[in-house]
Amino acid sequence: MFDISRLAACIGLSCAAIGSSAWAATPASTPVTPKVMLITMFAPEAQNWIDRLGLTQEVKVPGLSAEYPAVRCNTQQVCLMVTGMGQTNAAASTLALGLSSQFDLRKTYFVVAGIAGINPHQGTIGTAAWAHYLVEFGTQWELDSRDAPKDWPTGYIGINTKGPNEKPPLDYKTEVFELNPALQAKALALSKNVVLSESKESTAWRQHYPYAPANQAPKVTGCDTLAGNTWFSGTRLSERAEVWTKLLTDNKGVYCTTQQEDNSTYEALLRASHAGKVDISRLAVVRAGSDFDRPYPGYSEVDNLLKYADQGGFVPALENLYRAGNPLVQNIVEHWSVWEKGIPGV
Repeated sequence: MFDISRLAACIGLSCAAIGSSAWAATPASTPVTPKVMLITMFAPEAQNWIDRLGLTQEVKVPGLSAEYPAVRCNTQQVCLMVTGMGQTNAAASTLALGLSSQFDLRKTYFVVAGIAGINPHQGTIGTAAWAHYLVEFGTQWELDSRDAPKDWPTGYIGINTKGPNEKPPLDYKTEVFELNPALQAKALALSKNVVLSESKESTAWRQHYPYAPANQAPKVTGCDTLAGNTWFSGTRLSERAEVWTKLLTDNKGVYCTTQQEDNSTYEALLRASHAGKVDISRLAVVRAGSDFDRPYPGYSEVDNLLKYADQGGFVPALENLYRAGNPLVQNIVEHWSVWEKGIPGV
């Protein structure tokens, strides 16, 4: 389930600091050379990074979202962009940054850090997951489930296939991407022992699930993420997400988190990489579970969607993005002489 709390994201949070009126800045006279570029999608995902890393320098970039028109940086050459929510915003903002003459991003490491729905068979509320595969869920054929053949579990099948268990020909070229496994492994190694946050509500909510890891405390893990603009919830669609991930990754991927933007962000960076502007192998993605994608046994499928806030995962997920992601950021900054040449140990 995509986290609907984005609709009320700024309630109770200090979002004014990244509102449009606060982003006024003059363009950089010489290209900025970030060691790390954080990519977030909306205001609260950015706030912990801004506050704790002192991202006070602003560079206004043509082509970014009107709501978030500038990149913020600190003196340690860590920067952050807010793309705006959804696939269109993510692609447009990321490509604008990637092609901007105001930045030299050829050696920059990119870290996408955002909240997500979580598969209870792979994690719990607050789990932070580093992805290996990015899978696009929205690029499928769809029938109304009431019109689908009885042996189809949902109304979804791959485009130009004959049934739900057939891998499509991947004609769009954006249906699945594989991130650099060495960078994922390094990010996971640096953050695996981080203690993650919970709320009273999320701690209580996970106990409704009669199996692990859903009913255990959150931790940092590695599993894959699914993108699509349609926010879905429920057992059948979530099980389809599991099948779809395995189909598109030749049974190598494990569906873990669900969000909207990551395939779009990757494609934009890939195009910038083809232009010699970035190194696509230097992209890492971490998503933190803010709500379960399906209900616990006996709970309403509808309420799992409409009463998502009862799960209490929004604030812990935001905190855990920082806790899980910052060890990688700091290691890159502190050991730049090594990271500049490539991922240590590779």
